[in-house]
Amino acid sequence: MSLQDDVTALGSPLLVALDFDGVLSPIVPVPSDARPLPGSAAAVRALAEAPDTTVVLVSGRGLADLGTVSGFEAPVHMVGSHGGEFGPGLVDGDTALLTAEQQALLDKLTVALTDLVAGAAGVALEHKPAGVAVHVRNAAPEVGERVLDEVRRGPGSWAGIDPTPGKSVIDLAVLQVTKGSAIDALRERLGAAAVFFAGDDRTDETVFTRLRPGDVGVKVGEGDTAATHRVSGPEELTGVLTALAEARSPA
Repeated sequence: MSLQDDVTALGSPLLVALDFDGVLSPIVPVPSDARPLPGSAAAVRALAEAPDTTVVLVSGRGLADLGTVSGFEAPVHMVGSHGGEFGPGLVDGDTALLTAEQQALLDKLTVALTDLVAGAAGVALEHKPAGVAVHVRNAAPEVGERVLDEVRRGPGSWAGIDPTPGKSVIDLAVLQVTKGSAIDALRERLGAAAVFFAGDDRTDETVFTRLRPGDVGVKVGEGDTAATHRVSGPEELTGVLTALAEARSPA
């Protein structure tokens, strides 16, 4: 079946889960400048209002940062830090839980990474409630590779640290979480009969590999994938989300 046919055939209740960077927003040099494409933003808001449909952004960004750059509010929900933070309305109690030992490890990790990247032009640290991401997108290739290699051999190899590589970034977390486990938890909590998921990065493969018959997975951009469908970029995904919103809207 075509992507259009599969989208139209999605069951109810439906969980629509979407990565942000490279999916709703094009990749930009400065992460804080990212914003969703207007057409995709309109489709997301329409889907969040549709019957038997729950929309959740699932990103490697910290929860607060994701809310800021996306501009979405309830009824659009959010999961940050690769599944380490669940936003309001998705879980009871705290959005992120670190033990005293995990917090101490996070503090140690922050100091080590700050020292490691000092003087590396174009390398930036993104601090999250459960970890730190090292971004090398704006660094010279040789600088980025050197830093990532040092991170992998250094703090990334520590006991209790969960390293997650991505496109020009490596996330180091003191919690072992994946987007796939987050989607599994949301599916069960919401009683979703089907899941639509769109993602562009290696971390999104943890979702694509867990999708079930009747679900729809869309890989955005190039690269090997377990997704059953692919679009060329965020602009093409806008059309898919618009079609999905139209299919879910009341007649």
